[in-house]
Amino acid sequence: MWAMHLDQFPRVKLCHRPTPLERMERLSEHLGGPQLFVKRDDCTGLAVGGNKTRKLEFLMAEAIEQGANTVVTIGGVQSNHCRQTTAAAAKLGLKCELVLPHLSRYCSESYETGGNLFLDRLLGAEVHIAADVEAAAIVSRDVMSQIRKRGDVPFFIPAGGSTATGALGYVDAAWELARQAAEQQLRVDHLVITTGSCTTHAGLIVGFESIAQSEAFDCDPSVIGISVYHPREKALATVRQKVRETAQLVGLEADLDDQVLVRDDYLGSGYGEPTDAMIEAVTLAARYEGLLLDPVYTGKTFSGLVDLVRQGFFDSSENVLFWHTGGTPALFVYRDAFEPSPAPDEPAERFA
Repeated sequence: MWAMHLDQFPRVKLCHRPTPLERMERLSEHLGGPQLFVKRDDCTGLAVGGNKTRKLEFLMAEAIEQGANTVVTIGGVQSNHCRQTTAAAAKLGLKCELVLPHLSRYCSESYETGGNLFLDRLLGAEVHIAADVEAAAIVSRDVMSQIRKRGDVPFFIPAGGSTATGALGYVDAAWELARQAAEQQLRVDHLVITTGSCTTHAGLIVGFESIAQSEAFDCDPSVIGISVYHPREKALATVRQKVRETAQLVGLEADLDDQVLVRDDYLGSGYGEPTDAMIEAVTLAARYEGLLLDPVYTGKTFSGLVDLVRQGFFDSSENVLFWHTGGTPALFVYRDAFEPSPAPDEPAERFA
């Protein structure tokens, strides 16, 4: 089977796999559209879970293979990627240093001390706060230099684990979903995913194409990315580049540019900044499915899914999968944005 080609890449075991594939029955009935499902990558198991755990299985193996004893990575102050990287380093006995720039204009006391940042420190990371992305690049170079000077061997992981090696985690995840869907006799017509650093999105596209070429399973959903960071054109260009890099790495020959679908309608005023639609979506998921989303990534992505259902974008006979990429710790530092917490049956204009 084609998926066995991934065995050529070094990998460590960090992730609880397979993650659950669940039907969202109450929310499907409430919205009155297609049947909705959720792939629970908030359940990957490493320090509250999340999508980066799949990527880190390959990235941390690469670090170990190169003889590193310290990993350095970058992300926003409330980065889910940095929290999972720190946890992976702790589990594997490596040191971890984080460079955390301010990426969002949202600010609260808990944002600067709690959530993922609290967990980073609890898990043992050395944290370096930077004013912005430009400053973070300078700090990162200095941190790498200091690590070498003290005799340690650093390994740098870009923000979000956004490399072709990291994307292998989601090439594999596409195969995992295909197996689960076959076992449940489920046809997945559309998949809605967060597009941030872009390798989760890219890995899935490459994974589903490899499934199609192998004819191992009948699983070829459209993958709709909801951008939470970049405007549409930049996000499209980034995902396409990541798709090309990942396809080349795994030896897959295909022009997949036309398969990259991105919407930026739900970004709001910027990365990490709350929107009324996000607040409604997080509330709907919590009160109809007992499902916790985060305000930065999955909340905005889910708001896109809800809006597309309401627009009639999907046929009522179709099955639509929401890929939950985790991020729960960030929810707690956005408490101010949710007070007073809205009821999901309030008039629609409350969330306009």
